[in-house]
Amino acid sequence: MPADIPRSATATGRATKPVNQSALLRSLGYNCLQAYLTVVPSIKKELEAFGLRPVEFTILSLVNANPGLNQKRLGQTIKVSPPNLATVLDRMEANGLLKRQRNPLDKRSQILVLTDEGRTRCAQAEEIAEHAESTPKLSPAERQQLLLLLQKVFL
Repeated sequence: MPADIPRSATATGRATKPVNQSALLRSLGYNCLQAYLTVVPSIKKELEAFGLRPVEFTILSLVNANPGLNQKRLGQTIKVSPPNLATVLDRMEANGLLKRQRNPLDKRSQILVLTDEGRTRCAQAEEIAEHAESTPKLSPAERQQLLLLLQKVFL
């Protein structure tokens, strides 16, 4: 066997033992990314049934839960730059999911308001997303603990 081919590889190129990830498994970033790549594809697929992308679902949910939320605070919360957020909001507004209205308390700013269609899709998507995120490898208590630990990182 040539020296540059590891003994763990078979003639078909399939590995016969797991790839050593030990150094990376000590990295918070790597673990978060791998968890994201495991959980998010099923959520994306479920949200597509409602014509939503994950960022649009996030926006619908936050606007629904925070009456009077303005574009600037929304962008800060979900860490999306103003130009990128404006593009997403323009698309959502064109699709009839939300609208921008003058803030009655501060005429210089606009608040985001869900349309009836936006509220309907938000409710449907929130219900579906909860089920799509279920991870059979975690008990409900472990899932709750993981959520709390992750929130400690970014809240």
